[in-house]
Amino acid sequence: MHLSSSYILSITTFVYLGATAVYLLYWIFRLEKVGLFGTIVTVTGFIMQTVGIGLRWYESYQLGYGHAPLSNLYESLVFFSWVTILVYLVVEIKTKNRVIGAFATPFACLAMAYASFSPNVQDTIQPLIPALQSNWLIAHVITCFLGYASFAVACGFGIMYLIRGDSRKSTSYLLEALPSRRVLDELMHQTIIFGFLWLTVGIITGAVWANQAWGTYWSWDPKETWSLITWFVYATALHARFVRGWAGKKIAYLSIIGFVSVIFTYFGVNFLLSGLHSYGSS
Repeated sequence: MHLSSSYILSITTFVYLGATAVYLLYWIFRLEKVGLFGTIVTVTGFIMQTVGIGLRWYESYQLGYGHAPLSNLYESLVFFSWVTILVYLVVEIKTKNRVIGAFATPFACLAMAYASFSPNVQDTIQPLIPALQSNWLIAHVITCFLGYASFAVACGFGIMYLIRGDSRKSTSYLLEALPSRRVLDELMHQTIIFGFLWLTVGIITGAVWANQAWGTYWSWDPKETWSLITWFVYATALHARFVRGWAGKKIAYLSIIGFVSVIFTYFGVNFLLSGLHSYGSS
């Protein structure tokens, strides 16, 4: 049987769904072997997805196009999912807390499910339009999606924080399994900083690329505008923390609002607003 990249990536969707289910079981039953199995399933999915992305890159050369698989909505969703799992695995290694997986892997699973099964997404490999035929494509997409994936994980931390409740008063077996509010607050802060730095670099590389492709660094294209709005949401969160000492619920809400802005920047602009970036939905 010929294994195509699309087939491997479709299977990855179910692997991540399985990982989400296993992490939920671990959260409920607190069995270390179940948690370890969740990590094994997640790493397996990550390796499969890496192979799928590499194979898709190879397939593009076989078709005579020869470009990195980062150019359309399908490929960007796959890459977003891949980077989200990468960021999560780093967090899991650092914190040694696998319950977080129940809140992080669903983002990757949903992105892959949409990429693989939505009628709005075409998984065929296509030649690059002239504006995308630039080395800046790889730099811009990688940096932006490192930011987006970090914000997805930060959103997961924000949701965990809000359902965690007061750590001193919590009596729920499930809530006690979550990291403390202090730990979640610090994790939110760190992932937002990491994502903010990469989004900043992504906007800068995008501006340089835009000047090369269209002769202007900034044209107030809808996606550019919403990227800037997203940047300001997270800049506000970091400024409020550094200057006014905001923490806890306020930052948790901002991490969720920020990711809603990311989603609109990513999907809303493609489907609702036309502009120079509309090719992203093709």
